[in-house]
Amino acid sequence: MHELAITQGIIELCQGHAVGRRVLSVDVEIGELGSVVPDAIQFCFEACSRGTELEGAVLTIVRVPGRGSCNTCGAEMRLESLYDPCVSCGAYGVIVTAGEEMRVREIEVAD
Repeated sequence: MHELAITQGIIELCQGHAVGRRVLSVDVEIGELGSVVPDAIQFCFEACSRGTELEGAVLTIVRVPGRGSCNTCGAEMRLESLYDPCVSCGAYGVIVTAGEEMRVREIEVAD
């Protein structure tokens, strides 16, 4: 389960920015087209944060919808998968413009 390693990375990143202060909340963006399972991240976060500055912090996961641009006709569209054809012309040359990202968007720390 790669979500465990991802969650450990999130915690390490937050600890680096918190500089010893208690972390109250963390907001993370996860693209819908990525291979990261948000429920697994949520589960791992509680276990991985025990005994750290993040113990008890609220983890909020924001899902980023898939978006794409057709390489053939230029149409912009919502993507349900990485392999969706263009909704306008049917071509399969769609370039993913959003939905694969995974990033920590915000960290709230105590004073």
